Amino acid sequence: MDKQVLIVDIETAPLITMVWNLGKQYVTKDQVLEDWHILAFSAKWLNEPASKIIYMETRNGDDTPLLKKLWELLNKADIVITQNGKKFDEPRIKARMMLTGMKPYKPFEHHDTFLQNKDKEFTSHSLDYLTDKFCIKYKKLKHKNFPGLSLWKECRKNNNKAWAEMQKYNNWDVLSTEELYLNTRGWAKKSAPEAYHPSAEKCGTCGENRLEKRGYRINARGRFQRYQCMSCGKWSVGGKL
Repeated sequence: MDKQVLIVDIETAPLITMVWNLGKQYVTKDQVLEDWHILAFSAKWLNEPASKIIYMETRNGDDTPLLKKLWELLNKADIVITQNGKKFDEPRIKARMMLTGMKPYKPFEHHDTFLQNKDKEFTSHSLDYLTDKFCIKYKKLKHKNFPGLSLWKECRKNNNKAWAEMQKYNNWDVLSTEELYLNTRGWAKKSAPEAYHPSAEKCGTCGENRLEKRGYRINARGRFQRYQCMSCGKWSVGGKL
């Protein structure tokens, strides 16, 4: 592989607030009893075995050691793949790192599988729905032993069984995101991304040397060879002819 591609998923602790009513309402910062933090993260390098997955958690509310390890991984990555990470994971990671006084990690290309598939009219774009349709080995896991919010509640109580469930749930989200990416990348609008340096012989998306010529792209700059990968299906354009 030409580039370092990291799949990441975080789990965060909820805000603890004081309210007077149930239902929709406005909560001010003065009502916050305990701020949120990153509870755990899971990560793995693309195409490495599941046994190589990296998981780290914090049980005492101090996510500094966790953030340092996560910074090291992100700083090493050329491409980061997430599910809904542009809206949720990365903004929260950045906020916590800034509040901890850390310097920015190296810029990377962020590829979000939620956005990759958002332009298709699926019944749902959730990881639960899409992995059920496109994944064979790693469909999104349900935390059945601690359903709903109970998993986060029990982790706050330092329930070892709940923490074991959290680790399994977090790791599985990374594995299912990776499989979803691999099985749908050919349909992405952009390169999805180019983890491999493309050439006339090798696909920039999956790295396979199964490119076939498929006519030409002609524009004001000239004529360019068009290719389609017979492995992942991705279309690409070569150099000017």
